[in-house]
Amino acid sequence: MPDVPAPPRQPASASVDLRVSKRILWIGAAVYPLHNIARVYTFVMRPKRKEAVLRFLRYTAGLLLIGFFAMVPGLIASSGGGDNSGAAGYVTVVWIAALGLEIYFIVELFSVLLASDHHVLAVETSGASTALVTSQNPQYLDQVVGQISYAIDHPDTEFKVTVQSLHFSPKNYYFGDNVNMYGGSGNVGISG
Repeated sequence: MPDVPAPPRQPASASVDLRVSKRILWIGAAVYPLHNIARVYTFVMRPKRKEAVLRFLRYTAGLLLIGFFAMVPGLIASSGGGDNSGAAGYVTVVWIAALGLEIYFIVELFSVLLASDHHVLAVETSGASTALVTSQNPQYLDQVVGQISYAIDHPDTEFKVTVQSLHFSPKNYYFGDNVNMYGGSGNVGISG
């Protein structure tokens, strides 16, 4: 029976083992064959603060418009002189719901505004998958990039390091390369 390495155990904390063994890169329980790795690099992942403020303003404006349109039936009923207690209750419910949504939008806004930058090591494969890990020490991540790059060209290389796992919402962070294109025709841009 061949000697198969045991899969790394899942640690209780946010740390994760990153290791190279027998031409395979393990990041926690995820497996990446070294020959499928297209790029390994580090970058600083920054929150999309400007976009979060613009999104908050857009959602708030939409919420106000919906609230005012919800008030129109109540205003029409009150101008007719009839009993408008049902319409007033309806408008109250709409504004309470709007207030609840606005509180949610404020919490979402501040979660992005107060988020910190992360030094990240990214491993991209020749397919669509990308792995991200982080560390408080960016030089440590640069060393790990060097070790992985060395292991790609040297099949006998094996090592194990500990890094931190990264949990984030992709809509709240800039991820990947920023490319400015000038001129040309038929370019297809994908923003993330």
